[in-house]
Amino acid sequence: MAMNTTNHIAKILVVDDEPDLRTVYEMTLLREGYHVDVAEDLEHAWQLLSERSFDVLITDMRLPDGLGIELIHRLRALARGERCVVITAHGSAENAVESLKSGAFDYLSKPIDLKQFRSVIASAAQDARSTIRPDMTEGDPKLKDSYAPVTFSAALDRLVGVSSVMQQVKERIAKVANSMAPVLVCGESGTGKELVARALHGNSHRSQGPLIAVNCSAIPENLMESEFFGVKKGAYTGATQDREGFYQAARGGSLFLDEIGELPLAMQSKLLRAIQERYVRPVGAAQEESVDVRIISATHKNLAAEVANGRFRQDLYYRLNVIEINIPPLRERREDIPALCEALLKRIAAESGLAVPQLSSALLEQIGQLPLHGNVRELENLLHRAVALSEGKELQLDRPDQHVVRPAAPFATPLSTGLPTSAHKSPHLALDLQGHLDQQERDILVKTLQETGFNRTVAAARLGLSLRQIRYRMTRLNIEVPLDGSNP
Repeated sequence: MAMNTTNHIAKILVVDDEPDLRTVYEMTLLREGYHVDVAEDLEHAWQLLSERSFDVLITDMRLPDGLGIELIHRLRALARGERCVVITAHGSAENAVESLKSGAFDYLSKPIDLKQFRSVIASAAQDARSTIRPDMTEGDPKLKDSYAPVTFSAALDRLVGVSSVMQQVKERIAKVANSMAPVLVCGESGTGKELVARALHGNSHRSQGPLIAVNCSAIPENLMESEFFGVKKGAYTGATQDREGFYQAARGGSLFLDEIGELPLAMQSKLLRAIQERYVRPVGAAQEESVDVRIISATHKNLAAEVANGRFRQDLYYRLNVIEINIPPLRERREDIPALCEALLKRIAAESGLAVPQLSSALLEQIGQLPLHGNVRELENLLHRAVALSEGKELQLDRPDQHVVRPAAPFATPLSTGLPTSAHKSPHLALDLQGHLDQQERDILVKTLQETGFNRTVAAARLGLSLRQIRYRMTRLNIEVPLDGSNP
């Protein structure tokens, strides 16, 4: 039913020039308990909108006197609160994307699936009632309290930063969280793209539903379709029972596709269709299944460049990039480092069961001078090491390049003999000492990983490292575990 705990009946306006479709929409919504008004064109619709407010506006894209999207533009210009759902022609991806970019809450493609129709309208009505609007609360303070918006979540709180660029990121998250428009989160590795995805989900009307996070780069190509869309029993040898895919698991919630730029072209085509049609076909199934999922994707790659080079489908890029959120690297917001250190140390101490260590100004200054190419992830690793290795109350910074495992050196010859040192023998080595040390460390890590069958836990134990430390070094030195066991 359309009633919530305050017995408010959501008000819906349906705009469509086809009488039969108007009747179907109206009867379906009335059965759900909504109050429904109908209009056959833009002029009549705007007349009704001028007279009173609604919770949800449902409009066909093409009307006799213009485009339904014009109503969205007018409502947005007046800062009206109606949630707008646009009905587009079958296969009209451009219109769907345009409506979402213009501020529509969601879209539906003809022919309309009434089950999906009811679900989308229910979500839009629920979202409309979660935001205070003067027309619905004036003179009723109790009602106003009931509809106080949730503007903050724990996930958003974890995006620590007082810099202007981070404030802009947070504002954008709050602004677009409740839309069904796909969001593309861009940023370097370690900047916090998954935190942004969790904040988008946590601040949306879908927060009570699941958030399914998928690392697209970690799935073997031959398993992608079954992992994404599910498998029916008997589809292939070993398929002994029906199994849901990521899409089915995310029903009613959000699907976060991390490292979307790593998807092979064949899978890109299948994903595009699933996003456009909102139907998926499990491997071995005869029928498609309707899915209600909000797509959030992330990448550290320049997808526009990937499109230009033929490695990423242009149509999928435009479908995913309806709304883009760019996370700045840590070097562009160094004023956030003190707050980040404080928040990270609190979390590390809580996980370790320790008291929160003191963070001296000297240590902060030392951290502030580091390049931090690994961004927040590298900062967290530095603090983890500092907490684990420091003695006393004050932290001491433990740099990874201070503990590089080096091959055994020949017996040192005293300088008094006058024999040349290794630095004198290799002048180029002294000029690029860090690069040489990185290569030495990389060689040792790769050799150990190969000897242990790329078992990171065993390799870490052999080298006297923790699992977190070896993961950090592998990321810093660009060492990837190959699927076929070949050299990285």
